[in-house]
Amino acid sequence: MTVITVNSSKGRLSPEQRRRLAETLTDAVLVPEVGQFAPAARVGFKVHFTEREPDMMTIGGRLLADVGPGADAMVIDVTVMDGDWRKEVRAEVIERVLAAMAEACGMPEPSPAWWVTFRVIDEGSWGSRGGVLSVLSLLDSGVFTGEKAEAVRAALGA
Repeated sequence: MTVITVNSSKGRLSPEQRRRLAETLTDAVLVPEVGQFAPAARVGFKVHFTEREPDMMTIGGRLLADVGPGADAMVIDVTVMDGDWRKEVRAEVIERVLAAMAEACGMPEPSPAWWVTFRVIDEGSWGSRGGVLSVLSLLDSGVFTGEKAEAVRAALGA
């Protein structure tokens, strides 16, 4: 289970950009998480878009409404189940998320005003369907590469 939340000012992203990001942000995390492009794994990913009025966001200590047109500040929060999240894997996810944002927004590179946070929910701390979920139960589903499944087991001491 992965949840990606994009926080932006109201109207910053068009419906077409959100449609594109629903797919590209999912894949930006999915590939490093399972070790391959696995469309069947997409069902475990959610992307939420949260918009705020420009007077409800700041950059540099000033309301976006006061900064004026062109002010751009977004925070993308990536929340994942525990697994193989070594520093280099996290960096790969953050870079892929920023690249997907830039592509969807028609920009040559990500804005320095876009920030990505990456959070790992400890094993045994995520629930759905009336119970507690474990990434370990997903490792033999066919979406993880053998190498990635072993890395997850090693990371969790399983």
